[in-house]
Amino acid sequence: MMGPFDLVTHLVRAKEIVAVLVSNGFDDLLQRINLPSALTNLLGQGDRERKSIWERIRIVAEELGPTFIKFGQLLSMRPDILPAPLILELRKLQDRVNPQEFAEYKAILEAQIGCPLEEVFSAFNEKPVACASLAQVYFARLKATGEEVAVKIQRPRMEKVIEADFDIMGWMARQVHENVEELKPYDLPSILEEVRRGVERELDFRHEARSSLFFNLQNPNPEEIFAPRIIEEWSGEQVLVMERVRGRRLSDFEPGSPTARKLALVGARSLFHQILLNGFFHADPHDGNLLVTDEGRLCLLDWGLTGQLSREMRYALVDLFTAFLQGDAERVVQIGQSLSRSGIRVDRRQMEREVLMGLREYFNPGTGEGEVGRALLRLLFIFGQNGIDLARDYSLMAKAVLSVEEAGNRLDPRFDLKKAFKPALKRLHGERYHPKEFYRRCLLTLRGAFDVFQKIPGELHRIFQRLEDDNLTVNLQHKGLAGLEDSINAASNKITLGVILGSLLIGSSLIITTGIRPYLFGYPALGIIGYLLAAILGIWVTIDILRRGKRH
Repeated sequence: MMGPFDLVTHLVRAKEIVAVLVSNGFDDLLQRINLPSALTNLLGQGDRERKSIWERIRIVAEELGPTFIKFGQLLSMRPDILPAPLILELRKLQDRVNPQEFAEYKAILEAQIGCPLEEVFSAFNEKPVACASLAQVYFARLKATGEEVAVKIQRPRMEKVIEADFDIMGWMARQVHENVEELKPYDLPSILEEVRRGVERELDFRHEARSSLFFNLQNPNPEEIFAPRIIEEWSGEQVLVMERVRGRRLSDFEPGSPTARKLALVGARSLFHQILLNGFFHADPHDGNLLVTDEGRLCLLDWGLTGQLSREMRYALVDLFTAFLQGDAERVVQIGQSLSRSGIRVDRRQMEREVLMGLREYFNPGTGEGEVGRALLRLLFIFGQNGIDLARDYSLMAKAVLSVEEAGNRLDPRFDLKKAFKPALKRLHGERYHPKEFYRRCLLTLRGAFDVFQKIPGELHRIFQRLEDDNLTVNLQHKGLAGLEDSINAASNKITLGVILGSLLIGSSLIITTGIRPYLFGYPALGIIGYLLAAILGIWVTIDILRRGKRH
């Protein structure tokens, strides 16, 4: 855990962070936390005019660079704990990072492939084609096959930069959590720790490689949509080599054109196939991660962030979707509570009212019109505010649905998200209620029950054996009596000290009256020492009693 001294060791970066926060109007927040003296001189009056707090948070992330941009992007995946306006603002964060010189990237590349790059690549364009918060991308040609490839190389010293930035953010998050009462419900230290684990995972490009490979294996429509093929031989933790995909951005297509309408439908259907049938999906399918080839195939780039849903999670999600689209708030709350990992009890009536109000903001169940993605974000936030702790993958799902819905609406003014997910929904219903699935679930239930019944005789035998041996112990715990136990112990200690104190006084008085040698200042030494010890104990007991009285 980082303390103020450790914060000062990152003083230059800490000053940059504080200065940016102050310039964007967060000086009042900084004044409420215990900043080290080396940073307090930076506090002043910032600019809050004409900008909402959510917009200022996004600007801070952009000004502070790669770590904070990635931090904001991952935060936008948590609609269950952050308000919708902040989520929508953080989604605007794009990796606008200035390119760095190729020399340091070349060293990382050659260390990964284990030889000079000329031995692997017949051509390598040293000008980056993309500069993201964690990496730069270059175009090259493989020497062995002549294939054109894209080479993604991690930014130099990225782990040290991220570690320093997260140490500073972690200290500030703890200070805010301890000193700013209105922000305690958000539990900023826990959020930050979760985001930190997400960033560390993205720093290992092998996860992205495996995700891309897995999608292509599971993809039922490779003629319509695909992920770049990974060149595994030359890929590793800090370098990812993949086929070069030539194509156009979605913004290049005229909205409402036949091609644009087809792309909207293909993208949405693929996403719902990934979510509902495969249980593995691309969690960030925004425009920047989509390319359309000359053949009209849609390419999903950047598989660094993915979600995964088990069979039971997908079944529950379908039930939630159905209740949500029907406007059945009671059923929505019931399903949400069953999905909660914490098992906390909620005020169901109050939550039903919140769900109904939240749905009306973005979606009309009667007509089926509205923004399903934004309504889902609002729904997950209501769950989180009421203590329903859903798996993070549900939040990733909602963010992915919102991205696809927004892209679909731009491509096709008449885009209907509900129409797009009907094929996958129909197939999932068929799978869920198929006799084979019913048989499988019954078999699992019977197996579980049989295992329990098998254990019962042995457990009973052990209990009876302990009864026979007179070795059965029952542990009872009285809740709410811990304070009473402490009070009894404290009183007993004081009584014991009182007895000792009285004994010292009586014994010392007897010694003084009998005149037992040796003498000290003309009086028996043992008697004087006894009086001194009694005085010290008496003063200590008095101070302790007074101190405890003030505390209570």
